[in-house]
Amino acid sequence: MRALISVSDKTGIVEFAKELVSLGIEIISTGGTYKKLQEEGIAAIEISELTGFPECLDGRVKTLHPVVHAGLLAMRNKPEHMQQLADLNIETIDMVVVNLYPFKETILKDGVTRAEAVENIDIGGPTMLRSAAKNYQDVAVVTDPRDYEKVLAELKENKEVSLDTKFYLMQKVFMHTSNYDTMIADYLKKERNDHELPETLTLTFEKVEDMRYGENPHQKAAFYREIGKKHGSLTDAKQHNGKELSFNNINDTNGALELLKEFTEPTVVACKHGNPCGVASNENIVEAYIKAFNADKMSIYGGIVVVNRKVTKELAEEMAKIFLEVIVAPSYDQEALDILCKKKNLRVLELPEIEVPQDENALDIKKVNGGVIVQTIDSKLISEEGLTVVTDRAPTEQEMKDLEFAWKVVKFVKSNGIAVAKDNQTVGIGPGQVNRVWAAKQCFEHAKELISEDATKGAVLASDAYFPFDDTVVAAHEAGITAIIQPGGSIRDEDSIKKCNEYGIAMVFTGMRHFKH
Repeated sequence: MRALISVSDKTGIVEFAKELVSLGIEIISTGGTYKKLQEEGIAAIEISELTGFPECLDGRVKTLHPVVHAGLLAMRNKPEHMQQLADLNIETIDMVVVNLYPFKETILKDGVTRAEAVENIDIGGPTMLRSAAKNYQDVAVVTDPRDYEKVLAELKENKEVSLDTKFYLMQKVFMHTSNYDTMIADYLKKERNDHELPETLTLTFEKVEDMRYGENPHQKAAFYREIGKKHGSLTDAKQHNGKELSFNNINDTNGALELLKEFTEPTVVACKHGNPCGVASNENIVEAYIKAFNADKMSIYGGIVVVNRKVTKELAEEMAKIFLEVIVAPSYDQEALDILCKKKNLRVLELPEIEVPQDENALDIKKVNGGVIVQTIDSKLISEEGLTVVTDRAPTEQEMKDLEFAWKVVKFVKSNGIAVAKDNQTVGIGPGQVNRVWAAKQCFEHAKELISEDATKGAVLASDAYFPFDDTVVAAHEAGITAIIQPGGSIRDEDSIKKCNEYGIAMVFTGMRHFKH
């Protein structure tokens, strides 16, 4: 029995090779792996000795040779194959232990050049892996050091690797090479600055962790990260306390972080079930938290809170007064961590680059039955033309500040979405209603119930899409709203404009809607 070993990741390879030799398996090796085995006193045949052809072109050509691939691909149960090997004086190779040039590690290095990246595209390795995997009935092919123990156990017990294990290893090969090729294709696409949606879509992610369950306990789930430098995302967060994040924790926290990234001033976002429930900005981050809390004291319970400033002892004391699922901040004072980490089930996450926005060409992907729908993320806020005042009365300076604040919030409210705000604080959020006036009325009712009877008087209203009728304006007037921001673009815009003029409400068009389904 013969094994060909050529690995970039040399984790455990010396111990594995020693065990193979002790089992009477002859080792063939290449390049750096061969040198490593020699240094450790492990007998091995260098690949050029096997092929009768020297490594050349700076090692680009080592294993691309008929002696190697015929030895891998010959089907042992086909007499004609075995006869051809005998005629050609070629011996079979029964095991391949290969992992590939470190392409991922190379492209993640700061300042890496295209030439360096291309030089780390493995050619011979994937070719050997595919040859060996295609003939899995006869060849055991190992790409993952975590499988060394399994393979050795079977060799020691049965003197061979079982067919079932070989089939499992075959599957891992094609997952491994598929991931590798997708990384290369993705890198080249970015190098070309190609932002077109491709004719065929292949994506690759690496598992961060398995989860206890998905949205519901009967669903399996795992968390995967994109491969590459993705600063400011949840995958970069350091967890200080609490159980592992659940599927719903991650989904909800990501939504809160997306909204937070719209703000540069000190801001707090509270989120529940993927919708913001309280948002506030203030020069003092503690005051911002108190305002976000007071915006909806009921919904924030058991929710997610994200902040874009350091959590101090004072802020931590406020946060610790209620039950929260997750807190995310760029940093924490040690006293703050001491306070928050006393809560056993509170997930406390530190995300230093919390303010870094997503790449505007990042993809938003939704699975549908039989396929996926793909779009670039909603990275813009208003149209290039900017805001347009369409009523006789223009917003005051304070109203305009509140309109811009509310517009940022409503962008992340599930459609049909309405956000009502005053003094850089949400006072009502109406998400996911089947018509817009219901979403508005929900805001007003909740504001009266949770804040005060006159909470919406003097406030502004933002709508994620245009008004098809003037009924939302009527409801806004009855609630005391003084200014409205919406995309515009309805064939009945004039009805709403006329009604605003009648009531003295200022209205601004953004020229851009923000559906979120």
